[in-house]
Amino acid sequence: MAQPKTLAGPESLDDIAMTAMEFGKLLMECGAASSIVDEYAERVATALGAESVDLRIGYASLAITVRAQGKGVARMRRVGPIGVNQRLDQAVRHLARRVEAGDVRVAEVRGELTRIVDGTPRHPGWFIDLAVGLACASFGRLLGVDWLAFGSVFAAATIGQSFRRMLIRRQVNVFIAATLVAFLASALSGLGSRLAGSTTVESAMTAAVLLLVPGVPSLNAQYDILNGRPTLGSARAVWVAVILIFITIGVWLGQMALGEGR
Repeated sequence: MAQPKTLAGPESLDDIAMTAMEFGKLLMECGAASSIVDEYAERVATALGAESVDLRIGYASLAITVRAQGKGVARMRRVGPIGVNQRLDQAVRHLARRVEAGDVRVAEVRGELTRIVDGTPRHPGWFIDLAVGLACASFGRLLGVDWLAFGSVFAAATIGQSFRRMLIRRQVNVFIAATLVAFLASALSGLGSRLAGSTTVESAMTAAVLLLVPGVPSLNAQYDILNGRPTLGSARAVWVAVILIFITIGVWLGQMALGEGR
């Protein structure tokens, strides 16, 4: 492990706190578990010169206190929308290990983080839409959807994912967006399956909205509770439960529109 760097003054300690929180913020927004966020924020702060680090992880915020040479600084910041981005997650962790090894100076770290965020490649939107559609259709087969409905589920889920990305860009409330996407995808899947002569229309409508199921937040909620963070885990679990309720409402509206499920 790299030797802690000598602090020049209070500003340096403040920079350490803000830089460590930036690492934690990005990891949270990428979908990392709270234990990973805690670990890497502490590793970065220690490598940059902090002697002790206390990090508090909230549902949508981070608070950190760093101390060194008899001085201490406490800072807090907001965390943005949480998603899943494995490429960015791995890039941030790699930079943290470089900081720990002493390969990046304090003044360069923030610039490196900005470069990583801006330069990490992303898959094209159309590719994501098609991949999501194929995944939902494949899961549909596992759930018993017949081949006549397979194409309908694929098309409906693809359109639903595209619509979902558009709503995200327009910053529509996440719960309203879940309802709208669930309604659109389930209704299109049900209509297409019915026209194709499928006997598994209701299952097809359910399969088309699997793209909305918050799998990573669900696992993180359980993981947080089991690892001694019941407040954070409970907050995430409540968010997951509410999302599932709104997805159910969307599917129910789709069934009512097609006269299914009566």
